[in-house]
Amino acid sequence: MNLPNFITLARLLSVPVIVWLILLHEQSLAFIIFLIASISDALDGFLARILKERTTLGAYLDPIADKALLVGVYAALGNEHLIPLWVVILVIFRDTIIIGGIILLGLLSKTFKMEPFLISKINTTIQLLYIVYVLSPLPAIIGIPILGEMIAWTVGITTLISGASYVKVGLEILTREDV
Repeated sequence: MNLPNFITLARLLSVPVIVWLILLHEQSLAFIIFLIASISDALDGFLARILKERTTLGAYLDPIADKALLVGVYAALGNEHLIPLWVVILVIFRDTIIIGGIILLGLLSKTFKMEPFLISKINTTIQLLYIVYVLSPLPAIIGIPILGEMIAWTVGITTLISGASYVKVGLEILTREDV
């Protein structure tokens, strides 16, 4: 296992710790570990590119770690009523549809390349920033109550667009005649 994949695996293993800390109301510690995990998301990809260590394992492991981190933390934050439930449902539903689609395409032996869309990367970044905003002391420091609501709506809109993009491509692959 190379360094970028090791970093990705560490991010994946941090998910239950972060979720547990949120449920224990240890928000500051959850924030610190989540921040490290979020930074590792950029770091593993950067290292894979500059060290020329891109692997098939990394191509699959990275989105799995991202989805586990986001779904786990959104579910925990929703459980603690720190974010609106509609955002939690939307984020989890989108990722469930994507994972289900990938499994379906695999079962039907449809070939496709596993690459995230630009809107998906933007969506993931906004979802991560929303968690940072919620877990950090920023809401109290900034003191603009509507800011959290605006970020939640931005997460919702980008999640819908990103999810629709994956569904569209998935349907195109399903209806494509393999040559």
